[in-house]
Amino acid sequence: MVNQSKAFSLESLFVSCLIIAFSVSAIWLSLSFEKMPPILKRGIQPADFPQMVCVVIIAMTLFMVWRDPIRITEPFGSKTLGSICLMGVFAALTQLDLFIALGVFAGVLAAYWGERKLLNLLMLIILVPLAVFFLFDQVFEIRFPRGLLTNLWYG
Repeated sequence: MVNQSKAFSLESLFVSCLIIAFSVSAIWLSLSFEKMPPILKRGIQPADFPQMVCVVIIAMTLFMVWRDPIRITEPFGSKTLGSICLMGVFAALTQLDLFIALGVFAGVLAAYWGERKLLNLLMLIILVPLAVFFLFDQVFEIRFPRGLLTNLWYG
């Protein structure tokens, strides 16, 4: 019985450290973003948003470790491995367009996890990328990298 609790705590610690390490590395990468001169700044600096998100992820992970530690009770299943493979497909599709990749990833992942209603899948494929795009483009005033769809909007 003692071995199981140690295994759970080691796995919990590993997963939490992995999440925090990923977030810290994303913050470190965002430090290399160019700063915009104040006269050109229309919203937040390019590095501000990813840093804020990563700090929130780190805080939530630390809170989770303190209040509700992760308990891994079974090995990775096919759903987990399939989801990881879909992240690779997402990364590949971002070369075409970020929003095409986001729509395909959201729709295929939802279908893979069991969503069968076509209307729900179509709404997810269309509305999630549109909401993300307009939130960042219109509210935060952050321009996205050029792609098939963004070229249509940006001209």
